[in-house]
Amino acid sequence: MNRALDLTTAVWRKSSYSEGGANDCVEVADSFPGVVPVRDSKLSASPVIVFGAGSWTAFLSRVKG
Repeated sequence: MNRALDLTTAVWRKSSYSEGGANDCVEVADSFPGVVPVRDSKLSASPVIVFGAGSWTAFLSRVKG
């Protein structure tokens, strides 16, 4: 079963590495158990990519390493 994630209440935050710039920023929404919605801050109306929480954590570990 494929259910669409309701993001109408999502609170988006930019990466702390965006340095306050308006370009090339990624935003994530917290408070969605088990998943991490991600979007392009420049195109906030564009489709959102949803990662599993474990996959997102592994990605961040690799990037930080």
